[in-house]
Amino acid sequence: MKIIDLLREEKMSLSFEVFPPKTESGYDSVKHATEEIAKLGPSFMSVTYGAGGGTSKYTLDIAKNIKERYGVPSIAHLTCVSSTKDTVHRRIEDIMAAGIENVMALRGDIPADMADADRSLWDYEHAVELVRELKASGAELCIGGACYPEIHPESPDRREDIKYLKEKVDAGCDFLTTQMFFDNNLLYSFLYKIREAGITVPVIPGIMPITNANQVERAMKLSGSFMPQRFKSLVDKFGHDSAAMKQAGIAYATDQIIDLYANGITHVHVYSMNKPEVAQRIMYNLSDILGK
Repeated sequence: MKIIDLLREEKMSLSFEVFPPKTESGYDSVKHATEEIAKLGPSFMSVTYGAGGGTSKYTLDIAKNIKERYGVPSIAHLTCVSSTKDTVHRRIEDIMAAGIENVMALRGDIPADMADADRSLWDYEHAVELVRELKASGAELCIGGACYPEIHPESPDRREDIKYLKEKVDAGCDFLTTQMFFDNNLLYSFLYKIREAGITVPVIPGIMPITNANQVERAMKLSGSFMPQRFKSLVDKFGHDSAAMKQAGIAYATDQIIDLYANGITHVHVYSMNKPEVAQRIMYNLSDILGK
């Protein structure tokens, strides 16, 4: 099933992101974790793509297993930052052969050894070029893209960021999923601004449950996320106690999701970090709201 069709439904729903193993030896444990999350019956699951495509086979294996064994629609991530056009076309063929109907088109993180390279020599410099390639391929795929409620780290300002986001949507994105954020007001402001700019595709908020204090620094480094004082106080109070921090982090994420639903958002995506127990607790906290 294509994700855009799910997003047209009016009922509230929850989806989860998982990631493939980095090595073959880790495949079985990751597969088990993703299956435990699939058993919860989320609206869909997305499977990330390793830097440089190193785990692309595992991405498709996990996505196909989720879809075929548990009937959960899946999205395969696809990045282009260090890929040639030939490589991308082979990936598209692999996605279609696996029976996957949904793709998250991303530039991907630039590898450290390519940071100073001449980007004009690359086949793909930005995600918009990958979106165009997907559309031109003729593959009947539902295409998702990423967006940043707090501005893309490489954008000089909000206006420029929205300009390039609209370009990506106009190239063929069917929906957008946001980077993590910890203050819902940032999302509401972002939605107002992009709608005003003529971006009308569905936007799925992405929520990251912070379940240990070490995740805070990583989250800030990855996305530059603003940390509200309320959240900082939570980490200061419970960060030294792993069990308490996990419970508090899940409660904070649940509160964010409930507020989103209460303000008219119908679909929310959770970055599960392959933790079935976190996904289970969040789903339980929302069970009556979601009718589960």
